[in-house]
Amino acid sequence: MTAPILITGASQRIGLAFAQSCLDRGQPVIATYRTYRPAVDALQKAGADCIHADFATNQGVDAFLTTLKERTGALRAIIHNASDWLPERDDTDPAEVMQAMMQIHAMTPYRINLACRTLLEQSDGPADIVHMTDYVVEKGSAKHIGYSASKAALANLTLSFARLLAPRVKVNSLAPSLILFNEGDSAAYREKTLNKSLLGIEPGLDVAVQTLRFVLDNPYITGRSLALDGGRHLK
Repeated sequence: MTAPILITGASQRIGLAFAQSCLDRGQPVIATYRTYRPAVDALQKAGADCIHADFATNQGVDAFLTTLKERTGALRAIIHNASDWLPERDDTDPAEVMQAMMQIHAMTPYRINLACRTLLEQSDGPADIVHMTDYVVEKGSAKHIGYSASKAALANLTLSFARLLAPRVKVNSLAPSLILFNEGDSAAYREKTLNKSLLGIEPGLDVAVQTLRFVLDNPYITGRSLALDGGRHLK
């Protein structure tokens, strides 16, 4: 029996697209979601095992891990896609912002990776962990300082877990920039964002799915971050 791929934050955007792609190929999926969306029902109908999980607290992580180990005895891969994007503003407590960002983007993957090592090693074939980081790891962000720092921590976890889990489990990260605009994004914002990269396009979710599939299928890449930014670093 094929071991499932765990995808966190799979109810929208990249997580959802990758979950759907896996299911279309006959790959079992365990999908987590924090906020219910109709896509959760669609995933369940397609065969995914969907688990509500709140990674904002250690208690939420504990509850998720208990449920996960009741559902499966092995994992093909873990895709750490769950995320939040809290800015620093005058009406927010910076300590709370940083705590929330580090909890979701660093502490949660750290704990899940350690707790699921045995599940990954029980997979009959290859096993992978992929951390979804962000282009801002390279440059930082004046408006999302805690977010940027927490994604940088996640990128560093890629190096440490690649060392720890080799050779049985490959560990890599994917660092996207613009992939898909939100419906409410203004024309001015879209133009400004497109001008930040050399290729100047909104590539869509398929490029993220293609890159994730490449990382999982390639047997000779570990401890690396793959940029998906349209040449933004050269602009």
